[in-house]
Amino acid sequence: MTTPPTLTSQRVTLKPLTESDMPYFVKWYSDPEMLRLMGEVEPWTQEKYAQWHHNLCNDANKVWFTIVVNENQRVIGDAGLLRVFRPWQTTDMAVVIGEKDMWGQGYCTEAGRRLLQYAFDELGFHRVAIYVTGFNTRALRFWTGLGFQQEGVARDGYYCDNVYSDFIMMSILEDEYRQKYDLTL
Repeated sequence: MTTPPTLTSQRVTLKPLTESDMPYFVKWYSDPEMLRLMGEVEPWTQEKYAQWHHNLCNDANKVWFTIVVNENQRVIGDAGLLRVFRPWQTTDMAVVIGEKDMWGQGYCTEAGRRLLQYAFDELGFHRVAIYVTGFNTRALRFWTGLGFQQEGVARDGYYCDNVYSDFIMMSILEDEYRQKYDLTL
């Protein structure tokens, strides 16, 4: 992977991921509530982060960032593109605010919009997709608010706490993105 650019918006900056981001990821991805909401099954350790970061740096099909609040430089989450498949001009996307006290303040939406802008305007993708656990109604509202539409359901595709849940498949196409954000085609 080549180092991605720094992406700036009004209140947040998406900075390329570094090894020094490990403590944040270990904290966020060890929290049981975060794991459950994201569909993760095992808490992260320093070793798991190190392996993930190493793999990420050697994978041209992923681009990852930390989300930093411009006002105070606080690292609050991560965002990225994964399963980048340039021949089809498609990718999957993820945005997570790991600092729970920052939930509900619009940072996730701003980071999501900036990442969509990067995917469509700078990388030239046609389609961006996401998979959401069906019980995560907050995430479903978030992705719908960004302009994503449900396109399918993996019935009982996730199992956690002795309960099956659907995985909801959603996507946004370039023309939908441009229409939603009032951009010219």
